Amino acid sequence: MQSNAEVISRFYTAFQQLDAAGMNACYSEDIVFSDPAFGLLHGEEVRAMWEMLCKNARDFSLTFSEIQAIDDEYSTCRWTATYTFSQSGNKVVNHIKAFMRFRDGKIIEHSDAFRFSKWAGQALGWKGQLFGWMGWMQRAVQRKAKRKLEEFMREK
Repeated sequence: MQSNAEVISRFYTAFQQLDAAGMNACYSEDIVFSDPAFGLLHGEEVRAMWEMLCKNARDFSLTFSEIQAIDDEYSTCRWTATYTFSQSGNKVVNHIKAFMRFRDGKIIEHSDAFRFSKWAGQALGWKGQLFGWMGWMQRAVQRKAKRKLEEFMREK
């Protein structure tokens, strides 16, 4: 069985290549994911999210580092995604800390943490800079992201 660090490395190497299938192969069937943009997702929603993001990526690059085991079950790492946000055409450089929980060589929980207000300022321009720190803005972004994900899943 691969170590947690090897699974993380495989996951982000696949992401660098926009290989959603390779990323999703690192997840358990009942994966739980959360981040500030999508909120909480489960199972097929998570797999479809990565597929959608990889398919729609523009000017994308990714680096990852600082893979650290907290214990046998939990690990973290840092990763940075650089891309053009499709809705605005703005360049985004998002610095993220991932927290992952493992069982039987698979990721069973994945949470990405980043400063939403900083992301919103880059992705959404002046509206994001002005309102990105407000809860209603984050909820609006999450609703829109989930709608896009639902549409993507219906069209698959």
